[in-house]
Amino acid sequence: MASQQPYHRQGSPLTIRLNSLVGRLARHGISLLGTAELSVPGRKSGRPQRIPVNPYRHRGAQYLVSARGHSQWVRNMRAAGAGELRVGRTVRHFTAAEIPDAERVEVLRGYLKRWGWEVGPYFQGVTARSTDAELLAAAPDHPVFRITTTRNA
Repeated sequence: MASQQPYHRQGSPLTIRLNSLVGRLARHGISLLGTAELSVPGRKSGRPQRIPVNPYRHRGAQYLVSARGHSQWVRNMRAAGAGELRVGRTVRHFTAAEIPDAERVEVLRGYLKRWGWEVGPYFQGVTARSTDAELLAAAPDHPVFRITTTRNA
């Protein structure tokens, strides 16, 4: 029986360039619609890995959702359990806990309402209007971390 690889969708060269630009803008204090630059230590190198993310607030808690699936930042976050979000000189250090699939449905629905215009293609037809069952079926492909700020720099 062949093992199934976890879902991960690599960005196109254009998307990678745009992400780099959005990350640089956030690093220099310009947040586009709430984006921030995530920095998490590499699980092998220990060097900070940076990527722009769309932090999402739901019922008083803040979350990071991986639209592209089990990407490198997700693997690094699982190993480190912490990271930082930066917009200009404002740096928020946080701890992260991955939430179980069953708890992701409401977060994914809200995230897709807010960011679906940008990340929709990575959700393979699942939208904010999808049923709970459809969102639950998509949940294993989209890791979600609840983040808790530990201190500001």
